[in-house]
Amino acid sequence: MEAPATVRALIVDDEPLACERIRNLLKEDPEVEVVGQSGGRSALNAIKELSPDLIFLDVKMPGLDGFGVLKNLEGESGSGRLPVVIFVTAFDRYALRAFDVHAVDYLLKPFDKERFERAVNRAKAQIRDGPNGKQSHRIADLLAQFKPAQSYLERLVVKRNGRIFFIKAAEVDWIEAEGNYVRIHIAGESHLLRETLSNLEARLDPTKLVRIHRSAIVNIDRVQEMQPWFHGEYRVILPDGVQLTLTKSYREKLHEQLGISL
Repeated sequence: MEAPATVRALIVDDEPLACERIRNLLKEDPEVEVVGQSGGRSALNAIKELSPDLIFLDVKMPGLDGFGVLKNLEGESGSGRLPVVIFVTAFDRYALRAFDVHAVDYLLKPFDKERFERAVNRAKAQIRDGPNGKQSHRIADLLAQFKPAQSYLERLVVKRNGRIFFIKAAEVDWIEAEGNYVRIHIAGESHLLRETLSNLEARLDPTKLVRIHRSAIVNIDRVQEMQPWFHGEYRVILPDGVQLTLTKSYREKLHEQLGISL
């Protein structure tokens, strides 16, 4: 089977800025065409519809992560060829060395242009060599073998008026979004942290600090009562009288994470 004249690339990453950076770098390579981009949840459909030769796959995504994408893709591929994968990840270097030994390439965020080009050139060489079913079908097993244990933030570090505060994540009452910042509420006080709510959510234990609204995360241990509200929503009441809203779109997520049927 001859290698394609133009390599068809799909970017699978939930971060728009990360997708944009990969697109911009690929504009300089006439041998690669970006045929689309997708988040983790829609990645499988995008792969089926677009039939890419190369996938830039973020390992850690909400919903269906990179491991899940490959596992599902492998299960549906039968004896067919899997696309060549370049992992885009923030995993520690020890796991990445293991990937490298098995000729699975990666880009460690943040990556520079030179490292990006090396990864793409390796991918193009593999595509030119033709399908290697044995290697392709081992990718998911290798990922599962070296997938590090999930770890979550145990404390948050915030700065205010030249002082640095260390806040235990388990002691946080709730967190609200304020643009590109979050406001952390704890014991009647609040602290502002330069971080988006989505980025912070990905680093917090989802069984303890739960997203209940596009603008709010709550410590489930601080919830005193939940009252049915309008349109399938709930009022979430904390011991100090603060009332938050659990929206319908996050209700199912709460059920999946905590086993609470509403």
